[in-house]
Amino acid sequence: MTTEALHIPVMLAEVGDLLDPAPGAVVLDCTLGLGGHTAMMAARIGPSGRIIGIDQDINAIDKARGRLAGFAGQLDIVKSNFSSLAVVLDGLGVEKVNTILFDLGVSSLQLDDAGRGFSFRMDGPLDMRMDRAAATSAEDLVNEWPEEKLADIIFKYGEERFSRRIARVIVMARASERITTTARLADIVLRALPRGYQRNRLHPATRTFQALRIAVNRELEILGEALVTAFERLAPGGRMAVIAFHSLEDRIVKGAFKALAREGRAVLLTKKPLRPGDVEDADNPRARSARLRVIERIEGDGTFS
Repeated sequence: MTTEALHIPVMLAEVGDLLDPAPGAVVLDCTLGLGGHTAMMAARIGPSGRIIGIDQDINAIDKARGRLAGFAGQLDIVKSNFSSLAVVLDGLGVEKVNTILFDLGVSSLQLDDAGRGFSFRMDGPLDMRMDRAAATSAEDLVNEWPEEKLADIIFKYGEERFSRRIARVIVMARASERITTTARLADIVLRALPRGYQRNRLHPATRTFQALRIAVNRELEILGEALVTAFERLAPGGRMAVIAFHSLEDRIVKGAFKALAREGRAVLLTKKPLRPGDVEDADNPRARSARLRVIERIEGDGTFS
């Protein structure tokens, strides 16, 4: 079965209903991925609309181009990080857009490719870069960062209470041999944890791997600023949706959206984050942690120019 066949866009119906892109709209998909959400929105806006897709993963872009070939006349795809979305829009001559989507986190395409190093379930190089042209990989962090910095990152981004023990054992292990594979790192994490340690349904190494991935790609560092920049490019009456997959991401989104609402610039269309239904949970286990939040920019909020 192909990766494309396995790709299931998260909360597709909810995203479509809440964003409700109209015929002729200009849509910005800040996380193109394999193009599942993009295809849905492109069909809704029709040939008179325009859709702009941003992604930093060239492998995803190549696959998305094939999936979206039928919409080529209305589609612009740009390899970039969404932190540069203003530059992307300026380069395309687009001032304002009507619909914006962020689908955060790591994709199935990335998780299922052992060569990308995102998952400990398959042995592979310890990479974790979403943009493979980026200078720093997870291998660099694990082998070169001081113990205290590693511990802080694992605690802050992984919310792992045994972060100091894990960092200490990583530093001890790398002293004898450089840590270069996902399997070796997962084994080191397991050895660092107390015997019998289990955290809900999560593999004991999950939070350490999450923390390293976030650090390598600067995910939380750039998210808050990107949300503000995106909102400034949203036309009055336009809507912006964010799908987050863990509490740290969702906390940033929640704070940004509530601040815009307090300022009288936006309306919260989701008072609380929407979660996948039971059917989607069963069909797509990777959707279980998803949280969807949506806002609408208020007409005449006094800041639109």
